[in-house]
Amino acid sequence: MKKQYVTFNDFYNEYFLTGHSHKYTKLFHFLAIGLALISGCLFVATLDWRWLAFAVLIGYSLSIASHYLFEKNHPATYDYPFYSFFSAFRMFFETLIGKHQIL
Repeated sequence: MKKQYVTFNDFYNEYFLTGHSHKYTKLFHFLAIGLALISGCLFVATLDWRWLAFAVLIGYSLSIASHYLFEKNHPATYDYPFYSFFSAFRMFFETLIGKHQIL
């Protein structure tokens, strides 16, 4: 049975970050979220649904692949889809301000 986290911060600090310790996993997640954000903006600008589909596809495929290639663990998305989704964006923005090393 999976653990129930009381707060989002508990989940992020105790589970999400420990499952994303490899710098290349963080790099893949950073690229995935960055490309998904760009694709989402293109969807809003053009209303072409293919950009939205690409945002979802690239966002999840790069992130999930990084767990199997580098981290050798189970992606958090499988057990905690909502917390994981928001955690990926939090880690993206924390990387932008230099809190996480990706290279």
